[in-house]
Amino acid sequence: MSLKSSASVYNQALPYVAMVLMRFGSAGMPIVAKYALNRGMSQHVLVVYRFIIATLVLAPFAIVFDRKVRPKMTLSVFVQIALLGLLEPAIDQNLYYTGIKYTTATVATALCNVLPAFVFLLAWVCRLEKVDVRKVKCQAKILGTIGTVAGAMIMTMVYGPMLPLPWTKVNNHHQSTNTDTKNNEDALKGAVMILVGCVCWACFVILQAITLKSYPAELSLTTLVCFMGAIEGGIVALVMERGNAAAWAIHWDSKLFAVVYSVRKPFFSHHGFKL
Repeated sequence: MSLKSSASVYNQALPYVAMVLMRFGSAGMPIVAKYALNRGMSQHVLVVYRFIIATLVLAPFAIVFDRKVRPKMTLSVFVQIALLGLLEPAIDQNLYYTGIKYTTATVATALCNVLPAFVFLLAWVCRLEKVDVRKVKCQAKILGTIGTVAGAMIMTMVYGPMLPLPWTKVNNHHQSTNTDTKNNEDALKGAVMILVGCVCWACFVILQAITLKSYPAELSLTTLVCFMGAIEGGIVALVMERGNAAAWAIHWDSKLFAVVYSVRKPFFSHHGFKL
C-alpha cells in the first residue's frame, strides 16, 4: 500500500476512531460524575470547571491547526456560538448532571441513547435529513428511532425489585416501602431532566452542523463554544450556588478527577463531528 493511499485510509478512519474513543470514554463518565456528586460536588460548578479546562486544553490546538482555515468572525456566527454554548454546555450539562444526582449512572447512560433519535427527528423537520418511507434505509431509521425511544421509556418507567445484597437490605418493611417510593420519584425526576437535556443536545448538534458551514474551523469552533459555555454556565452556577463559596472549592480528589476526565468529550465529539 502506498504512502498516499495509507494517508487516505487514515483520514477516512479518523472520525470513526474519534467517535469510538469518545463513546468508550462516555461509558465511564456517568460513573465518575455520580461518584463525585455523591461526595458533595456541585453539578453546576462541575459544568463550569469542565468547560474552563476544556477551553484551556483546546485553545493551543485551535490556534496552531486552524490558523490557515479560520474564517472571519461575524455577528451571525457569534450569535450561533453563544446559542451553542447555551444549549449544550449550560442547559444540557446542568440538566444531565442534576439528573444523575436523582437517578443512577446506568439509567443516565441508557437515556442518552435517545439522542440519535432526537437528532434524526430534528434533522427531518429542518430538512437536513431526506426521508423517503418507501426506501428500506429510511424505514430502518424510523424503526430504530421508535426502538430507542421505547427502550428509554422502559428504562425510565419500569423498576425491578431491589437485589438482595447485604448493603441493600432494610429491616423495617415500612421504611423499605417509603424508601422505594422516594427513589422511584427521584429516578423519574432525574430521567425527565436527562431527556430534556438530550433534546437540547440534539438541537445543539443540528445548530452545530449549520454553524460549521459558515465557520468551517472545527477546533476553533469547539474552543469558542467551550468558552461561551463556561461563561454562561458560570452565570447559572453563581445563581444556583449563591452564598455557598465552599461549592467552588476543589482539591486533589474525585472532584478534580471528574472535571479532568470529562474534558475528553468536547475534543472527540466536536472534532470528530466535523471530520
